[in-house]
Amino acid sequence: MARVVQFSAPRVAEVVDFDPPPLPPGHVRVRTAYSGISAGTELTAYRGTNPYLTRTWDPEARIFRDAEAGVSFPVVGWGYSESGEITEVAADVDGLSVGDQVWGIWGHRSEAVLPADKLAGHQLPTGVSLAAASFTRVGAIAYNAILSARITLGDVVAIYGQGVIGLLATRLATLSGAQVLTVDGVEARREESLKYGAVASFAPGTAAEQIREYGTADTAIELSGVYPALHEAIRSVGVGGRVVASGFYQGEGNGLRLGEEFHHNRVELISSQIGGVPPELANRWSVDRLQRGFLDLVGRGAVDPEPLITHRVPVEDAADAYVLLDTRPGDALQVVLEF
Repeated sequence: MARVVQFSAPRVAEVVDFDPPPLPPGHVRVRTAYSGISAGTELTAYRGTNPYLTRTWDPEARIFRDAEAGVSFPVVGWGYSESGEITEVAADVDGLSVGDQVWGIWGHRSEAVLPADKLAGHQLPTGVSLAAASFTRVGAIAYNAILSARITLGDVVAIYGQGVIGLLATRLATLSGAQVLTVDGVEARREESLKYGAVASFAPGTAAEQIREYGTADTAIELSGVYPALHEAIRSVGVGGRVVASGFYQGEGNGLRLGEEFHHNRVELISSQIGGVPPELANRWSVDRLQRGFLDLVGRGAVDPEPLITHRVPVEDAADAYVLLDTRPGDALQVVLEF
């Protein structure tokens, strides 16, 4: 039997058995090594606040409609940042072999049968461990925010939220030539951001004023998914400044006052979401290039995500991992499930 993590009800995570499917032509079987838990988007599904659980997404009109929910409990195998080893290859598949270590998206399950073309070119680069490869998707989210920010050498960039994605964004912005100022409510994360290249870090509350005293930000990136933080990010930039909203915001925008600095400073507000790259780059960039580019940086030693793993949890204890992230988020950075 294989195993998969499911959310049976809001704030109820369980590990259930399932029969491994047969291997059809054109497919490979992957045994999971690590599967990273997203402390942002994934927790919205765990808590039951994700809009897909209450409304229906119309992919053609690209709008949420007030109709029957598009997703319902149990929500099975939500994860989207996995690494593992190919254990079986269909006879008609070329370019992939048994024993290849690969990265991809197949959810929190012990094994998966995937179309071979979904893993084409997804072998781990030299110098990248299976544990580091489990950061591929979150690394791409950070990378996407950096591209959306259009950083110029010497820019002052404020990054709000220093969880895993925020810390990776801090490192990538530093590599882009920015002077990075970070904001987070957890002191340990502020200290960690200095290791990842920030020149200064501030607690929320008066962060915008402190950033302006340091040097008004050219650009701010908001990665916490909290409306008051987005408001402070807007307050951090100067006239015509750019703010990249890359967090997954839930509910109504309490704390976001668009009649103040946003209006008076004519701030540019950009949404960054991993479903696509910035439109102006779409002819050259893709989500797959983001992911490969991030792993290339890891392989070259420019980015080291593995120290961000604070908890390696056997999949049997997955429920405890979600309780930790839900109730004591300041006690953890990256939690990975081990299979």
